[in-house]
Amino acid sequence: MSTPLIEVHGLAKSFGETPVLRGVDFTAASGTATVLLGPSGSGKTTVLRSMNVLETPDAGLVRIGEAAVDFSSLPGDKATRRRKIRALRSRSGMVFQSHHLFPHKTVLGNLIEGPVQVQGRPEDEAVADARQLLEQVGLAGREDARPADLSGGQQQRVGIARALALKPDVVLLDEPTSALDPELVGEVLGVVRDLSQQGWTMVIVTHEVRFARDVCDQVLFLDGGVVAERGSAEVLTDPQHERTKQFLRRVLEAR
Repeated sequence: MSTPLIEVHGLAKSFGETPVLRGVDFTAASGTATVLLGPSGSGKTTVLRSMNVLETPDAGLVRIGEAAVDFSSLPGDKATRRRKIRALRSRSGMVFQSHHLFPHKTVLGNLIEGPVQVQGRPEDEAVADARQLLEQVGLAGREDARPADLSGGQQQRVGIARALALKPDVVLLDEPTSALDPELVGEVLGVVRDLSQQGWTMVIVTHEVRFARDVCDQVLFLDGGVVAERGSAEVLTDPQHERTKQFLRRVLEAR
């Protein structure tokens, strides 16, 4: 059996006295899409932010490819600790609920910022890659636009392209349509479907159950900071856990 690209084991995180993650475990192979579902406060976003070390877990292992950090036994040396965290963070690209684009930069400027300033890649190479990515997300010709000139759906597609511009091993998507008007949701989900078909490895937090069913290779249903149920797309059509059934009924009835 081949080694999975992603390994998360024993992930734990509390905010003050409130435990948010209480031992989350999962693995994911290269080229697969993992969907995290669950009610608000179940820990879905904290899992993503822990994988990217935007939140520092209290305990647990996160490995992406050859980069791994065991948060249960971080090195005492600060330089070593920073180096290990930086190596792990470099393996993933994050797409947030809100796009967080630089408002003073053009679309092209937003896309090349990370590759040039953080990764030190040549600007001409970064520009060529950015133009290709904009075509991929349906925004060819908008290189010189400012974020304020774009719709919310277009801005989020730029956010996706910006994450891909870093050439990550894994794309982490945190409810990428939650801040959009309903008529704009489809264009963003269409881009994510395309990425899935192209073989990008993704971990996706979403409440779009029908979309999740289309793209997922595995589903993790989180409740109370633990994985209450896991499996293939059948989790969404024939859940076994009563809490999963209850959640899906509520979500689907609200659509």
